[in-house]
Amino acid sequence: MPVLKAPDYKAPILLRNRHLLTIFPSLFRKIKPANYTRTRISTQDNDFLDLDFSKVGSDQLVVILHGLEGNSQRQYITGMVHIFNEGGYDTVSMNFRGCSGESNKALRFYHSGETGDLQTVIEHLEASGNYKRIHLVGFSLGGNVTLKYVGERGEAIPPIIRSVVAISVPCDLKDSSIELEKRHNFIYMKRFIRSLGLKLETKAKQYPNEISLDNFGVIKNFKQFDDRYTAPMHGFKDAEEYWARNSSKQFLENIRIPTLLINALDDPFLGKGSFPYKEAGNNPYLYLETPETGGHVGFVTFTGKHYWSERRAFQFIHDHP
Repeated sequence: MPVLKAPDYKAPILLRNRHLLTIFPSLFRKIKPANYTRTRISTQDNDFLDLDFSKVGSDQLVVILHGLEGNSQRQYITGMVHIFNEGGYDTVSMNFRGCSGESNKALRFYHSGETGDLQTVIEHLEASGNYKRIHLVGFSLGGNVTLKYVGERGEAIPPIIRSVVAISVPCDLKDSSIELEKRHNFIYMKRFIRSLGLKLETKAKQYPNEISLDNFGVIKNFKQFDDRYTAPMHGFKDAEEYWARNSSKQFLENIRIPTLLINALDDPFLGKGSFPYKEAGNNPYLYLETPETGGHVGFVTFTGKHYWSERRAFQFIHDHP
């Protein structure tokens, strides 16, 4: 039963608070930028994806997926890039549509269950012939995409993909949306809605007849945002259908490659539905670690230059070549 109940992560004494653990890295972590080389690839719908490679001459590659409104420059992405580069792996940080600093061409952009774009990236990497083995690391929304991707494919997953690590993942999208509506999460929700609104302003200039920002100020949560924008832009009836069809939890039982899911018990973004003990207990390929502390994409460590989550991800992938 691969439910690992006693992870060795312990939060620093000064950060024994889930919000401090969540906020500290983005505000105070000092980390050198990754040495990226950007490649732009085309999608089947005539859009594009920007991939940021950091290479050390390896035949193994780690694909890293960011969270909601993130990008390849976020500290949690570059931290993961550094530990894998130092350990002898090439990395590629995938920017979701519209997240690379330039608005994408299509009306749609990205969402929590969009696995088609990840498949496009995998196909591009396979076709390059540069790599013998590929591993996936996903954070938050990117973790949900990653878990859904490997679960959807089950035994048919491309053999080149060898292992997966997913960190701080809202496996149950409805549950996490409800959690983020709570008062103690007000600041996160406000920032997400503001950031998404700015992205929609640009998109509305591209598609003035399809996107209206009238009364955008009344939107205060993901239910309202997803009902009005995410669902119709991506072919779903409403937020409820979008959440139901794209939550990775329902796909976990079909995972057939070694997969580690790390969700802290104090993660302010996650409800009870994002701790899939039953699914992990029934699937020998799915390993679940639930540290008591860690926050959301936090896992701050003051000793050494790498955070605990980075060391743990490296260890798991190194152990599952």
